[in-house]
Amino acid sequence: MSFLTKLNIALKEAGETDYWIDLLFLSETIGQKEFDSLKNDLNIIIGTLIKVIKKTRDNMDED
Repeated sequence: MSFLTKLNIALKEAGETDYWIDLLFLSETIGQKEFDSLKNDLNIIIGTLIKVIKKTRDNMDED
């Protein structure tokens, strides 16, 4: 399994995590403060994954 494939799986899993965080908040399992913190952390992770995926693709195109 290639590095790019693994990154795409991680991005998909992050999207699923986003769904579960929303569900936890809507079911009042977590409060607003926890929700905001988790969403912020997740957005940073997703942004990082997207940047690494784009950079990896660009590097593959140069070869």
